[in-house]
Amino acid sequence: MTDAPSPWTAGAAPASGARRHAPATVRNREAIVAVLRDALPPAGLVLEVASGSGEHGVYFAGAFPDLDWQPSDPDPAALESIAGWRSEAGLVNLRAPVALDAAAVDWPVAAADAILCINMVHISPWAATLGLMRGAGTIVPRGGLLYLYGPYLEADVETAPSNMAFDASLRARNAAWGLREVGDVVEAARAQGLLLERRVAMPANNLSLLFRRD
Repeated sequence: MTDAPSPWTAGAAPASGARRHAPATVRNREAIVAVLRDALPPAGLVLEVASGSGEHGVYFAGAFPDLDWQPSDPDPAALESIAGWRSEAGLVNLRAPVALDAAAVDWPVAAADAILCINMVHISPWAATLGLMRGAGTIVPRGGLLYLYGPYLEADVETAPSNMAFDASLRARNAAWGLREVGDVVEAARAQGLLLERRVAMPANNLSLLFRRD
């Protein structure tokens, strides 16, 4: 494939061309892999919810060749981008993308050994996070991983000015979006039998939150 990927940010219409390019994926992927190396199972199926451009899925499938990777997204343009990156990569452990809305009651994936969800919680209505927890509590096994990455608010922790500005910009674009309180996310997870195992500070004022199904 010779066409250059189209620059893209969440919530924006893509330019012409199937593949999207989200610059943040290049900046954060190595730090995320470093956390995942000690958290993912040695084999099995990993479901990525809200895969976006699809670039993370290609990188992670390459980094963890013994795991099968299932990308997903509710946006048809994102699914097209994911398919484009998958076709170019040619990785045998990277599955074709499926349409999955985290807020939906019924998911197209019946079981997964782990779930990844990167930069969705703040760029979606709260119903999507509640649906994510419900789905994870249903399809991952006991001890299975739910991994979240992104910017959050924390009680008794000063929020970086850049994150405050980002939160304001998100809410200006969509009143249902915005940075979430870690405590609220933890409570939503606990209600579905998912317990916070670890919080990891990440570059650029982001967090990794690792949950395990009880």
